[in-house]
Amino acid sequence: MMAKLVPVDEFDLIIFGGTGDLAMRKLLPALFHREGDGQITGDSRIIAASRGEVSRDDYLARVETALRENLADTFNEQQWQTFRNRIHYVQADAGAHDQWGELVAILAGHDHRTRVAYLATAPGLFGAFANGLRHNGLITGDSRIVLEKPVGHDSASADAINNAVGECFAENQIFRIDHYLGKETVQNLLALRFGNSLFEPLWRRGTIDHVQITVAEDLGVGGRGEYYDRIGALRDMVQNHLLQLVCLVAMEPPSSLDHDAVRDEKIKVLRALRLISADNVKTNTVRGQYAAGAIKGQPVESYQDEMGGVASSCETFVALKLEIDNWRWSNVPFYIRTGKRLKAKHSEIVLQFQDVPHSIFSEQSYDISPNQLMIRLQPDEGVKLSVMAKEPGPGGFDLRPVSLDLSFEETFGVRYPDAYERLLMEVLRGNPALFMRRDEVSAAWNWIDAIIAGWEETHQKVESYVAGSWGPTSSSFLLDRDGRAWHPES
Repeated sequence: MMAKLVPVDEFDLIIFGGTGDLAMRKLLPALFHREGDGQITGDSRIIAASRGEVSRDDYLARVETALRENLADTFNEQQWQTFRNRIHYVQADAGAHDQWGELVAILAGHDHRTRVAYLATAPGLFGAFANGLRHNGLITGDSRIVLEKPVGHDSASADAINNAVGECFAENQIFRIDHYLGKETVQNLLALRFGNSLFEPLWRRGTIDHVQITVAEDLGVGGRGEYYDRIGALRDMVQNHLLQLVCLVAMEPPSSLDHDAVRDEKIKVLRALRLISADNVKTNTVRGQYAAGAIKGQPVESYQDEMGGVASSCETFVALKLEIDNWRWSNVPFYIRTGKRLKAKHSEIVLQFQDVPHSIFSEQSYDISPNQLMIRLQPDEGVKLSVMAKEPGPGGFDLRPVSLDLSFEETFGVRYPDAYERLLMEVLRGNPALFMRRDEVSAAWNWIDAIIAGWEETHQKVESYVAGSWGPTSSSFLLDRDGRAWHPES
Protein backbone atom coordinates (compact mmCIF):
# COMPACT_ATOMS: atom_id res chain seq x y z
CA MET A 1 0.00 0.00 0.00
CA MET A 2 1.29 3.44 -0.91
CA ALA A 3 1.03 6.43 1.42
CA LYS A 4 -2.17 8.43 1.04
CA LEU A 5 -1.96 10.94 -1.81
CA VAL A 6 -2.93 14.40 -0.64
CA PRO A 7 -4.17 16.84 -3.34
CA VAL A 8 -2.43 20.18 -3.61
CA ASP A 9 -4.18 23.54 -3.67
CA GLU A 10 -4.94 25.24 -6.98
CA PHE A 11 -1.81 26.59 -8.62
CA ASP A 12 -0.26 28.24 -11.64
CA LEU A 13 3.00 26.54 -12.62
CA ILE A 14 5.10 28.46 -15.15
CA ILE A 15 7.76 26.36 -16.86
CA PHE A 16 10.42 28.61 -18.40
CA GLY A 17 12.12 26.50 -21.04
CA GLY A 18 8.80 24.77 -21.68
CA THR A 19 9.83 23.44 -25.10
CA GLY A 20 13.09 21.95 -23.82
CA ASP A 21 14.15 18.38 -23.11
CA LEU A 22 13.69 18.57 -19.34
CA ALA A 23 10.12 19.84 -19.65
CA MET A 24 9.13 17.26 -22.25
CA ARG A 25 10.95 14.25 -20.80
CA LYS A 26 10.59 14.81 -17.05
CA LEU A 27 8.38 17.67 -15.86
CA LEU A 28 5.27 17.21 -18.01
CA PRO A 29 5.24 13.39 -17.64
CA ALA A 30 5.58 13.87 -13.86
CA LEU A 31 2.63 16.27 -13.79
CA PHE A 32 0.61 13.91 -16.00
CA HIS A 33 1.06 11.12 -13.45
CA ARG A 34 0.06 13.44 -10.59
CA GLU A 35 -3.05 14.34 -12.59
CA GLY A 36 -3.87 10.65 -12.89
CA ASP A 37 -3.54 10.13 -9.15
CA GLY A 38 -5.84 13.04 -8.38
CA GLN A 39 -3.31 15.36 -6.78
CA ILE A 40 -3.87 18.21 -9.24
CA THR A 41 -7.23 19.79 -8.56
CA GLY A 42 -9.59 22.58 -9.58
CA ASP A 43 -8.50 25.04 -12.25
CA SER A 44 -4.76 24.53 -11.75
CA ARG A 45 -2.78 25.54 -14.82
CA ILE A 46 0.56 24.63 -16.41
CA ILE A 47 1.93 27.57 -18.38
CA ALA A 48 4.84 26.75 -20.66
CA ALA A 49 7.01 29.72 -21.57
CA SER A 50 9.76 29.95 -24.16
CA ARG A 51 11.19 32.52 -26.52
CA GLY A 52 9.86 30.77 -29.62
CA GLU A 53 6.58 31.73 -31.27
CA VAL A 54 4.45 28.59 -31.04
CA SER A 55 0.68 28.23 -31.20
CA ARG A 56 -1.08 26.49 -28.33
CA ASP A 57 -2.30 23.71 -30.65
CA ASP A 58 1.22 23.07 -31.93
CA TYR A 59 2.57 23.01 -28.40
CA LEU A 60 -0.11 20.57 -27.25
CA ALA A 61 0.77 18.30 -30.16
CA ARG A 62 4.42 18.31 -29.04
CA VAL A 63 3.41 17.53 -25.46
CA GLU A 64 1.16 14.65 -26.52
CA THR A 65 3.94 13.14 -28.62
CA ALA A 66 6.40 13.47 -25.72
CA LEU A 67 3.99 11.88 -23.23
CA ARG A 68 3.25 8.94 -25.52
CA GLU A 69 6.98 8.36 -26.02
CA ASN A 70 8.04 8.75 -22.39
CA LEU A 71 5.12 7.15 -20.55
CA ALA A 72 4.60 4.09 -22.76
CA ASP A 73 2.01 1.86 -21.05
CA THR A 74 0.86 4.49 -18.52
CA PHE A 75 -0.45 6.98 -21.10
CA ASN A 76 -4.22 7.32 -20.77
CA GLU A 77 -6.37 8.93 -23.49
CA GLN A 78 -9.13 10.11 -21.17
CA GLN A 79 -6.64 11.55 -18.70
CA TRP A 80 -4.90 13.37 -21.55
CA GLN A 81 -8.12 15.19 -22.45
CA THR A 82 -8.31 16.57 -18.90
CA PHE A 83 -4.60 17.30 -18.67
CA ARG A 84 -4.36 19.13 -22.01
CA ASN A 85 -6.96 21.65 -20.85
CA ARG A 86 -4.58 22.76 -18.09
CA ILE A 87 -1.74 23.52 -20.50
CA HIS A 88 -1.09 26.97 -21.99
CA TYR A 89 1.81 28.40 -23.96
CA VAL A 90 3.22 31.94 -23.89
CA GLN A 91 6.25 33.59 -25.45
CA ALA A 92 8.74 34.98 -22.92
CA ASP A 93 12.36 35.86 -23.62
CA ALA A 94 14.76 36.24 -20.68
CA GLY A 95 16.31 39.27 -22.35
CA ALA A 96 13.07 41.09 -23.22
CA HIS A 97 11.11 41.63 -20.00
CA ASP A 98 8.92 44.31 -21.56
CA GLN A 99 7.54 41.73 -24.01
CA TRP A 100 6.02 39.40 -21.43
CA GLY A 101 2.51 40.69 -22.05
CA GLU A 102 1.03 37.25 -22.73
CA LEU A 103 2.28 35.92 -19.40
CA VAL A 104 1.10 39.01 -17.52
CA ALA A 105 -2.35 38.70 -19.10
CA ILE A 106 -2.80 34.99 -18.37
CA LEU A 107 -1.80 35.45 -14.70
CA ALA A 108 -3.95 38.54 -14.15
CA GLY A 109 -6.61 38.01 -11.49
CA HIS A 110 -4.98 34.85 -10.10
CA ASP A 111 -2.74 36.34 -7.42
CA HIS A 112 -4.61 34.41 -4.73
CA ARG A 113 -3.36 30.99 -5.79
CA THR A 114 0.07 29.34 -5.44
CA ARG A 115 2.38 30.53 -8.20
CA VAL A 116 5.53 28.59 -9.09
CA ALA A 117 8.15 29.57 -11.67
CA TYR A 118 10.23 26.55 -12.72
CA LEU A 119 13.47 27.54 -14.45
CA ALA A 120 14.20 24.60 -16.78
CA THR A 121 16.82 26.74 -18.51
CA ALA A 122 20.56 27.35 -18.51
CA PRO A 123 21.75 28.50 -15.04
CA GLY A 124 23.11 31.69 -16.54
CA LEU A 125 19.53 32.81 -17.21
CA PHE A 126 18.21 32.25 -13.67
CA GLY A 127 18.80 35.82 -12.55
CA ALA A 128 17.30 37.27 -15.74
CA PHE A 129 14.09 35.27 -15.37
CA ALA A 130 13.77 36.15 -11.69
CA ASN A 131 14.24 39.82 -12.53
CA GLY A 132 11.67 39.52 -15.35
CA LEU A 133 9.09 38.21 -12.90
CA ARG A 134 9.79 41.11 -10.55
CA HIS A 135 9.83 43.67 -13.37
CA ASN A 136 6.37 42.58 -14.49
CA GLY A 137 4.92 42.47 -10.98
CA LEU A 138 4.37 38.70 -11.10
CA ILE A 139 5.87 37.80 -7.70
CA THR A 140 3.15 37.36 -5.09
CA GLY A 141 3.34 36.50 -1.41
CA ASP A 142 2.72 32.86 -2.31
CA SER A 143 5.20 32.66 -5.19
CA ARG A 144 8.10 30.22 -5.42
CA ILE A 145 10.95 29.78 -7.86
CA VAL A 146 12.66 26.48 -8.71
CA LEU A 147 16.31 26.42 -9.81
CA GLU A 148 17.54 23.35 -11.68
CA LYS A 149 21.00 22.01 -10.96
CA PRO A 150 23.76 22.88 -11.23
CA VAL A 151 23.53 26.33 -9.70
CA GLY A 152 26.59 27.82 -11.38
CA HIS A 153 29.86 26.19 -12.40
CA ASP A 154 31.99 27.33 -9.44
CA SER A 155 31.66 29.27 -6.18
CA ALA A 156 31.79 32.69 -7.82
CA SER A 157 29.12 31.96 -10.44
CA ALA A 158 26.90 30.22 -7.85
CA ASP A 159 27.12 33.26 -5.59
CA ALA A 160 26.27 35.54 -8.52
CA ILE A 161 23.19 33.47 -9.40
CA ASN A 162 22.04 33.22 -5.79
CA ASN A 163 22.52 36.96 -5.33
CA ALA A 164 20.56 37.78 -8.47
CA VAL A 165 17.66 35.47 -7.60
CA GLY A 166 17.84 36.54 -3.95
CA GLU A 167 17.25 40.17 -4.92
CA CYS A 168 13.81 39.13 -6.21
CA PHE A 169 12.79 36.21 -3.98
CA ALA A 170 13.20 35.51 -0.26
CA GLU A 171 15.31 32.45 0.63
CA ASN A 172 12.20 30.52 1.76
CA GLN A 173 10.73 31.04 -1.73
CA ILE A 174 13.76 29.57 -3.54
CA PHE A 175 13.79 25.81 -4.22
CA ARG A 176 17.12 24.48 -5.57
CA ILE A 177 16.22 21.11 -6.97
CA ASP A 178 18.31 17.95 -6.98
CA HIS A 179 16.13 15.14 -8.29
CA TYR A 180 18.14 12.51 -6.39
CA LEU A 181 16.64 13.84 -3.16
CA GLY A 182 13.19 12.87 -4.46
CA LYS A 183 14.06 9.20 -4.99
CA GLU A 184 12.17 6.83 -2.73
CA THR A 185 15.29 4.97 -1.64
CA VAL A 186 17.18 8.17 -0.84
CA GLN A 187 14.38 9.25 1.45
CA ASN A 188 14.37 5.79 2.99
CA LEU A 189 17.89 6.50 4.23
CA LEU A 190 16.27 8.65 6.91
CA ALA A 191 13.80 5.90 7.81
CA LEU A 192 16.50 3.23 7.81
CA ARG A 193 18.83 5.20 10.05
CA PHE A 194 16.50 6.99 12.41
CA GLY A 195 13.46 4.71 12.46
CA ASN A 196 15.31 1.55 13.45
CA SER A 197 17.27 1.10 16.67
CA LEU A 198 19.18 -1.72 14.95
CA PHE A 199 21.26 0.49 12.64
CA GLU A 200 21.91 3.83 14.30
CA PRO A 201 24.30 2.51 17.02
CA LEU A 202 26.34 0.78 14.27
CA TRP A 203 26.37 3.72 11.84
CA ARG A 204 29.82 5.02 12.75
CA ARG A 205 33.55 4.40 13.05
CA GLY A 206 34.40 1.28 15.03
CA THR A 207 31.80 -0.81 13.20
CA ILE A 208 31.82 0.50 9.60
CA ASP A 209 35.02 -0.05 7.64
CA HIS A 210 34.20 2.20 4.67
CA VAL A 211 31.37 3.51 2.51
CA GLN A 212 31.00 3.32 -1.28
CA ILE A 213 28.65 5.35 -3.44
CA THR A 214 28.30 4.60 -7.16
CA VAL A 215 26.14 6.47 -9.66
CA ALA A 216 26.78 4.87 -13.05
CA GLU A 217 25.19 5.61 -16.41
CA ASP A 218 25.41 3.52 -19.57
CA LEU A 219 24.41 6.43 -21.82
CA GLY A 220 26.74 9.00 -23.35
CA VAL A 221 26.34 12.75 -23.32
CA GLY A 222 23.62 12.73 -25.99
CA GLY A 223 22.25 16.16 -26.84
CA ARG A 224 24.01 17.76 -23.86
CA GLY A 225 27.43 17.49 -25.48
CA GLU A 226 28.25 21.18 -25.89
CA TYR A 227 27.10 21.98 -22.34
CA TYR A 228 28.64 18.86 -20.78
CA ASP A 229 32.04 19.50 -22.36
CA ARG A 230 32.27 22.78 -20.41
CA ILE A 231 31.18 21.17 -17.13
CA GLY A 232 32.37 17.56 -16.80
CA ALA A 233 31.38 14.83 -14.36
CA LEU A 234 32.73 16.50 -11.23
CA ARG A 235 30.57 19.60 -11.60
CA ASP A 236 27.61 17.84 -13.21
CA MET A 237 27.20 14.98 -10.73
CA VAL A 238 29.49 15.17 -7.71
CA GLN A 239 28.81 18.76 -6.63
CA ASN A 240 25.11 18.01 -6.22
CA HIS A 241 23.92 14.40 -6.48
CA LEU A 242 26.80 12.53 -4.87
CA LEU A 243 27.60 15.07 -2.18
CA GLN A 244 23.93 15.12 -1.18
CA LEU A 245 24.04 11.32 -0.83
CA VAL A 246 27.20 11.63 1.27
CA CYS A 247 25.41 14.13 3.51
CA LEU A 248 22.39 11.87 4.05
CA VAL A 249 24.60 8.87 4.87
CA ALA A 250 26.97 10.78 7.14
CA MET A 251 24.86 13.41 8.91
CA GLU A 252 24.05 13.35 12.61
CA PRO A 253 20.45 12.66 13.72
CA PRO A 254 18.39 15.85 13.25
CA SER A 255 16.16 16.99 16.09
CA SER A 256 13.12 16.52 13.83
CA LEU A 257 12.17 16.27 10.16
CA ASP A 258 11.73 20.02 10.06
CA HIS A 259 13.37 21.22 6.85
CA ASP A 260 15.95 23.41 8.56
CA ALA A 261 16.79 20.73 11.14
CA VAL A 262 17.68 18.27 8.37
CA ARG A 263 19.58 20.83 6.33
CA ASP A 264 21.48 22.06 9.38
CA GLU A 265 22.93 18.56 9.79
CA LYS A 266 23.78 18.22 6.10
CA ILE A 267 25.76 21.45 6.06
CA LYS A 268 27.86 20.18 8.98
CA VAL A 269 28.97 17.23 6.85
CA LEU A 270 29.95 19.47 3.93
CA ARG A 271 31.97 21.69 6.25
CA ALA A 272 33.71 18.64 7.75
CA LEU A 273 34.91 17.28 4.39
CA ARG A 274 38.69 17.27 4.30
CA LEU A 275 39.90 19.41 1.39
CA ILE A 276 41.37 17.69 -1.63
CA SER A 277 43.95 20.07 -3.09
CA ALA A 278 47.15 20.01 -5.12
CA ASP A 279 48.93 18.21 -2.26
CA ASN A 280 46.74 15.09 -2.40
CA VAL A 281 44.63 15.37 -5.55
CA LYS A 282 46.54 12.70 -7.47
CA THR A 283 46.19 10.11 -4.71
CA ASN A 284 42.54 10.87 -3.88
CA THR A 285 41.00 11.45 -7.31
CA VAL A 286 40.72 9.76 -10.69
CA ARG A 287 39.58 11.43 -13.91
CA GLY A 288 38.50 9.42 -16.93
CA GLN A 289 37.04 9.77 -20.42
CA TYR A 290 35.38 6.94 -22.33
CA ALA A 291 36.91 5.47 -25.47
CA ALA A 292 35.07 3.39 -28.03
CA GLY A 293 33.65 0.11 -26.79
CA ALA A 294 30.44 -1.86 -26.51
CA ILE A 295 27.48 -1.75 -24.12
CA LYS A 296 25.00 -4.62 -24.03
CA GLY A 297 26.59 -5.98 -27.20
CA GLN A 298 26.16 -2.74 -29.13
CA PRO A 299 29.21 -0.78 -30.30
CA VAL A 300 29.47 2.82 -29.07
CA GLU A 301 31.70 5.70 -30.11
CA SER A 302 34.29 7.37 -27.97
CA TYR A 303 33.49 10.65 -26.25
CA GLN A 304 35.69 12.55 -28.66
CA ASP A 305 33.97 10.97 -31.66
CA GLU A 306 30.58 11.92 -30.19
CA MET A 307 31.91 15.47 -29.89
CA GLY A 308 32.79 15.56 -33.59
CA GLY A 309 36.38 14.41 -33.27
CA VAL A 310 37.53 17.49 -31.36
CA ALA A 311 40.15 16.78 -28.68
CA SER A 312 38.79 17.40 -25.19
CA SER A 313 40.08 17.15 -21.62
CA CYS A 314 36.56 16.90 -20.17
CA GLU A 315 36.17 14.09 -17.65
CA THR A 316 33.21 11.75 -18.18
CA PHE A 317 34.19 9.70 -15.12
CA VAL A 318 35.42 10.70 -11.69
CA ALA A 319 36.24 8.70 -8.57
CA LEU A 320 37.16 10.27 -5.25
CA LYS A 321 38.27 9.22 -1.79
CA LEU A 322 36.57 11.45 0.77
CA GLU A 323 37.40 11.81 4.45
CA ILE A 324 35.09 13.43 6.99
CA ASP A 325 36.83 15.07 9.90
CA ASN A 326 34.42 14.51 12.77
CA TRP A 327 33.96 12.04 15.62
CA ARG A 328 31.48 9.77 13.89
CA TRP A 329 33.48 9.19 10.70
CA SER A 330 37.13 9.70 11.64
CA ASN A 331 39.30 7.27 9.61
CA VAL A 332 36.27 5.87 7.72
CA PRO A 333 36.83 6.64 4.03
CA PHE A 334 33.98 7.34 1.62
CA TYR A 335 34.73 6.21 -1.94
CA ILE A 336 32.47 7.77 -4.55
CA ARG A 337 32.39 7.44 -8.33
CA THR A 338 30.21 8.40 -11.24
CA GLY A 339 30.57 8.16 -14.99
CA LYS A 340 29.01 7.82 -18.39
CA ARG A 341 29.20 4.87 -20.79
CA LEU A 342 29.80 2.47 -17.91
CA LYS A 343 28.76 -1.17 -17.91
CA ALA A 344 25.20 -0.57 -16.68
CA LYS A 345 22.88 2.05 -15.30
CA HIS A 346 23.40 1.35 -11.66
CA SER A 347 23.32 3.46 -8.50
CA GLU A 348 23.91 2.19 -4.99
CA ILE A 349 25.26 3.02 -1.56
CA VAL A 350 27.27 0.28 0.18
CA LEU A 351 28.23 0.40 3.85
CA GLN A 352 30.81 -2.29 4.54
CA PHE A 353 31.16 -3.31 8.15
CA GLN A 354 34.43 -4.35 9.71
CA ASP A 355 35.63 -7.94 9.80
CA VAL A 356 34.69 -10.07 12.78
CA PRO A 357 37.42 -9.55 15.43
CA HIS A 358 38.12 -13.27 15.76
CA SER A 359 36.93 -16.15 13.59
CA ILE A 360 36.05 -19.41 15.28
CA PHE A 361 35.95 -20.97 11.79
CA SER A 362 39.67 -20.45 11.15
CA GLU A 363 40.30 -24.07 10.10
CA GLN A 364 37.91 -23.81 7.20
CA SER A 365 39.22 -23.12 3.69
CA TYR A 366 37.01 -20.11 3.05
CA ASP A 367 36.93 -16.54 4.26
CA ILE A 368 34.17 -14.91 6.22
CA SER A 369 32.94 -11.96 4.19
CA PRO A 370 32.32 -8.71 6.03
CA ASN A 371 28.67 -7.74 6.39
CA GLN A 372 27.44 -5.21 3.87
CA LEU A 373 24.37 -3.00 3.81
CA MET A 374 23.51 -2.17 0.19
CA ILE A 375 20.99 0.54 -0.64
CA ARG A 376 19.96 0.35 -4.30
CA LEU A 377 18.83 3.62 -5.87
CA GLN A 378 18.39 2.30 -9.41
CA PRO A 379 17.34 0.04 -10.91
CA ASP A 380 15.05 -2.00 -8.61
CA GLU A 381 15.05 0.31 -5.60
CA GLY A 382 15.55 -1.55 -2.35
CA VAL A 383 17.78 -2.51 0.56
CA LYS A 384 19.93 -5.63 0.91
CA LEU A 385 21.84 -6.81 3.99
CA SER A 386 24.56 -9.40 3.42
CA VAL A 387 25.18 -11.79 6.33
CA MET A 388 27.06 -15.07 6.77
CA ALA A 389 24.96 -18.24 7.13
CA LYS A 390 25.52 -21.99 7.28
CA GLU A 391 24.66 -23.90 4.15
CA PRO A 392 21.96 -26.54 4.80
CA GLY A 393 22.96 -30.19 4.82
CA PRO A 394 24.96 -32.77 6.78
CA GLY A 395 28.18 -32.30 4.81
CA GLY A 396 29.95 -30.09 7.34
CA PHE A 397 29.85 -26.56 8.73
CA ASP A 398 30.07 -24.64 5.46
CA LEU A 399 29.42 -20.92 5.42
CA ARG A 400 28.48 -18.56 2.63
CA PRO A 401 27.13 -15.00 2.41
CA VAL A 402 23.39 -14.66 1.91
CA SER A 403 21.23 -11.59 1.47
CA LEU A 404 18.23 -10.32 3.36
CA ASP A 405 16.65 -8.50 0.44
CA LEU A 406 13.92 -5.85 0.48
CA SER A 407 12.62 -4.84 -2.93
CA PHE A 408 10.26 -1.87 -2.59
CA GLU A 409 8.28 -2.80 -5.69
CA GLU A 410 7.76 -6.42 -4.60
CA THR A 411 7.07 -5.53 -0.96
CA PHE A 412 4.62 -2.70 -1.51
CA GLY A 413 3.29 -3.72 -4.93
CA VAL A 414 2.78 -0.22 -6.33
CA ARG A 415 4.35 2.09 -8.87
CA TYR A 416 6.40 4.61 -6.95
CA PRO A 417 6.26 8.23 -8.05
CA ASP A 418 9.20 9.48 -10.07
CA ALA A 419 11.52 11.82 -8.18
CA TYR A 420 10.24 14.81 -10.13
CA GLU A 421 6.65 13.90 -9.28
CA ARG A 422 7.43 14.03 -5.59
CA LEU A 423 9.54 17.17 -5.74
CA LEU A 424 7.02 19.12 -7.80
CA MET A 425 4.34 18.34 -5.23
CA GLU A 426 6.66 19.43 -2.41
CA VAL A 427 7.28 22.76 -4.15
CA LEU A 428 3.54 23.30 -4.54
CA ARG A 429 3.07 22.55 -0.83
CA GLY A 430 5.88 24.95 0.06
CA ASN A 431 7.96 22.27 1.79
CA PRO A 432 11.71 22.95 1.28
CA ALA A 433 13.03 19.90 3.17
CA LEU A 434 14.11 18.05 -0.01
CA PHE A 435 15.81 21.06 -1.56
CA MET A 436 19.23 22.62 -1.09
CA ARG A 437 19.71 25.71 1.02
CA ARG A 438 22.03 28.42 -0.19
CA ASP A 439 24.77 27.64 2.34
CA GLU A 440 24.75 23.98 1.19
CA VAL A 441 25.35 25.03 -2.40
CA SER A 442 28.14 27.37 -1.34
CA ALA A 443 29.90 24.79 0.87
CA ALA A 444 29.71 22.13 -1.87
CA TRP A 445 31.19 24.46 -4.47
CA ASN A 446 34.02 25.55 -2.15
CA TRP A 447 35.03 21.91 -1.76
CA ILE A 448 34.73 21.17 -5.50
CA ASP A 449 36.68 24.30 -6.45
CA ALA A 450 39.68 23.06 -4.48
CA ILE A 451 39.71 19.80 -6.49
CA ILE A 452 39.49 21.63 -9.81
CA ALA A 453 42.31 23.96 -8.76
CA GLY A 454 44.35 20.92 -7.74
CA TRP A 455 43.81 19.27 -11.14
CA GLU A 456 44.90 22.44 -12.89
CA GLU A 457 47.97 22.96 -10.70
CA THR A 458 49.16 19.36 -11.07
CA HIS A 459 48.09 19.05 -14.72
CA GLN A 460 46.20 15.86 -13.91
CA LYS A 461 45.08 14.35 -17.20
CA VAL A 462 42.01 12.30 -17.98
CA GLU A 463 42.61 8.57 -18.35
CA SER A 464 40.96 6.59 -21.11
CA TYR A 465 38.54 3.79 -20.27
CA VAL A 466 36.68 1.44 -22.56
CA ALA A 467 32.97 2.14 -22.93
CA GLY A 468 31.11 -0.72 -21.25
CA SER A 469 33.68 -1.11 -18.45
CA TRP A 470 33.53 0.24 -14.89
CA GLY A 471 35.94 3.08 -15.59
CA PRO A 472 39.72 3.61 -15.59
CA THR A 473 41.99 1.04 -13.96
CA SER A 474 43.17 3.75 -11.57
CA SER A 475 39.74 3.83 -9.96
CA SER A 476 40.36 0.29 -8.71
CA PHE A 477 43.80 1.29 -7.43
CA LEU A 478 42.13 4.07 -5.43
CA LEU A 479 40.71 1.34 -3.15
CA ASP A 480 43.30 -1.37 -3.75
CA ARG A 481 46.09 0.56 -2.06
CA ASP A 482 43.86 0.73 1.04
CA GLY A 483 43.27 -3.04 0.88
CA ARG A 484 39.70 -2.61 -0.38
CA ALA A 485 37.76 -3.14 -3.63
CA TRP A 486 34.66 -1.80 -5.29
CA HIS A 487 31.51 -3.74 -4.55
CA PRO A 488 31.44 -6.73 -6.97
CA GLU A 489 27.90 -6.05 -8.21
CA SER A 490 29.31 -2.91 -9.81
